[in-house]
Amino acid sequence: MHKYMRAIGFSEYTDRKRLKDLLTDVIINSDERAYTMNQEEILLGEFCKNFAGRVGIAVCGEFDEEDRFIYEYYYPYLRGTDITTAEDVSVERHAAKESYAGVCDDVKVGISLIFYLQNMIPYIKAQANGQLPIRGTTVTLTGLSLEGVVMFPIMKDEEQKQRVKQESANRNNLLAAARKGDEDAIETLTLEDMDMYTTISRRIQREDVFSLVDTYFMPYGVECDQYSILGEILEVQLLTNSVTGEKIYLLKICSNELTFDVCINIMDLFGEPQVGRRFKGTIWLQGYINYPE
Repeated sequence: MHKYMRAIGFSEYTDRKRLKDLLTDVIINSDERAYTMNQEEILLGEFCKNFAGRVGIAVCGEFDEEDRFIYEYYYPYLRGTDITTAEDVSVERHAAKESYAGVCDDVKVGISLIFYLQNMIPYIKAQANGQLPIRGTTVTLTGLSLEGVVMFPIMKDEEQKQRVKQESANRNNLLAAARKGDEDAIETLTLEDMDMYTTISRRIQREDVFSLVDTYFMPYGVECDQYSILGEILEVQLLTNSVTGEKIYLLKICSNELTFDVCINIMDLFGEPQVGRRFKGTIWLQGYINYPE
């Protein structure tokens, strides 16, 4: 079973027969269907069905010469609502199967964001028609989590919040300039990092690390699309899986100025999520590319 099926409320679907019946139901009673011909003239299909709001399962495969669907793989998903980043995106196919990873460089994070592409059919269609690269795209990121902790926020008054925003905006401008080769910006960023390291090294002796670090977004483990995050909870929804009855939390998170939704099984979240508190956990990052009309 896919490891992250638990995150969308299918924690007890470990039996292969139950899983096969579930995937058959997704194909027959799908909410969304998409088809396209790839460059090898093979007809590909994707069937999606929601089981709790915007949370569901996608089944992907291809059609043979007799128009019979041949199942290849499936994955759980969470469809997001907000635009997370407007940076340019590049897409690469996975080696083992007809699935894709998206990559974008967002200065707010400081690393290349690698995510599992949810809407592969429009990309394959554009690729087959020779329309790539497509400019003006945006990306809606989401995450599925198997473990998380709710933490209290760092108390800040309005003046401190404004100062943090201004410092963040200045740093983003410096990062953007550094990416273009500005030596002064690179030197300034280096000095700022040295000062930050010195300050944290001094304060960590007597303060808890999570009272110093308000938010972070960094790679986790050996798989390139998994991340460890800490971010502020902006919205909380409690959903129920229509098949299993399991409760799942849908959290809107702001981490390193990126806003995205995270889905986690209520059994895997320690603490009670509320707006203003922080979520700390690991996520499998997914992304939906919004193409210009």
